[in-house]
Amino acid sequence: MPRDRKRQNDSDLQERVVYIHRVSKTVKGGRRMSLLALVVVGDGKGNVGIGMGKSAEVPLAIQKGVDDAKKNMFKVPVTASGSVPHAVEGCYGAGRVLIKPAVEGTGVIAGGPVRPLFELAGITNVLSKSLGTDNALNIIKAAAEGLKSLTSPEEAAARRGLTVSEMFTGKEA
Repeated sequence: MPRDRKRQNDSDLQERVVYIHRVSKTVKGGRRMSLLALVVVGDGKGNVGIGMGKSAEVPLAIQKGVDDAKKNMFKVPVTASGSVPHAVEGCYGAGRVLIKPAVEGTGVIAGGPVRPLFELAGITNVLSKSLGTDNALNIIKAAAEGLKSLTSPEEAAARRGLTVSEMFTGKEA
């Protein structure tokens, strides 16, 4: 039974290749070329993961990246309007990404590598700006760190020992 459920969960997941780089290692006989694939996997309902795979062939590198992404999945709180609950800045290495909630109808305003991360997480209205480096790997990891640090209003209320309505209106005396 658990095996069938796992297969069914895997079929829900979409995968998108963010980029493929050719990297080389210099050895005594010359350069050894290999390919590095950065892949995003998500179900469009708040679960998303990023992974990296390296191999001599492209399909194998992508498959390794997908397997890595499935291992490193995390949950993102998404509002009813398909946005993030609050503004946050994610940092990883020299990469910094500013993520802000947006009103219905805005769409995903995000550059390059961050866009597939938001789309596969199920975020449809968001503003984001990449600050710092233009290295795709560091930018996407910074965005993932930002998304991991988001908290839903329910989690914040539970942490403070209040209800969600008390948190926004204040306790009546």
